[in-house]
Amino acid sequence: MTAGLVALDGGGPRPLAQRVTVNARAHGELLTPHLMAAVAEAGHRLADADAIVVGSGPGPFTGLRAGMVTAAALGQALDVPVHPVCSLDAIAAAVPDGAAGQGVVADIGEPGAAVSGASAGGLRLLVATDARRKEVYWAAYGADRERLTGPHVHRPADVPAEIDGLDLDFAVGEMAAPHREVFGLDVLGTEYPTPTGLVAAARHDLQSGAEPTPPVPMYLRRPDATAPGPRKQVSPDDRRGTA
Repeated sequence: MTAGLVALDGGGPRPLAQRVTVNARAHGELLTPHLMAAVAEAGHRLADADAIVVGSGPGPFTGLRAGMVTAAALGQALDVPVHPVCSLDAIAAAVPDGAAGQGVVADIGEPGAAVSGASAGGLRLLVATDARRKEVYWAAYGADRERLTGPHVHRPADVPAEIDGLDLDFAVGEMAAPHREVFGLDVLGTEYPTPTGLVAAARHDLQSGAEPTPPVPMYLRRPDATAPGPRKQVSPDDRRGTA
């Protein structure tokens, strides 16, 4: 869970303050306090915000609902647009364009070892996050950070066949390091969505003033609970023999 205030004034997104808690069950309790604390730390008020950017998943039901409902309520109260962003897009957007050339440290390997294998500004990425049930949410991105495929949900062992031929350079996201050998990709150290990454992913729409897309959560799975079917009709023969 992440909340923060980001400036988008000419250059790239610039973080002013943020709060991050890695806890999938803390959204309801901590999201609003985190947001208020970050805004106060930055010396601003919520009313100073020009827009709200919110992660739309893929992710678990409760966390997505808490985040998107909070964003929608704030957008209505402040009369500002609310831009939903795929959380995997936000992770990809947070990876520096020249990460490989600038010596970003991988999660796996010797401390201080620089990763290599792609030219600066040319990183093609696999983003993988925890979908639980021994599965991952994932998407693949070209050097321009546009999605090549995804988002999808698969078992980690099924991902290599899906990305075969995409010529990806690195994997990022919280599930990249645990499944490095399965994916067959070196790992960069961007694990979770950040406020800066969310704004970077929405940058074009924010700067162009484009109308936000509808705030629809990405679940990727059918719900566990299903609506009950029609009640069984009882025929006269079924009632025979009853008292």
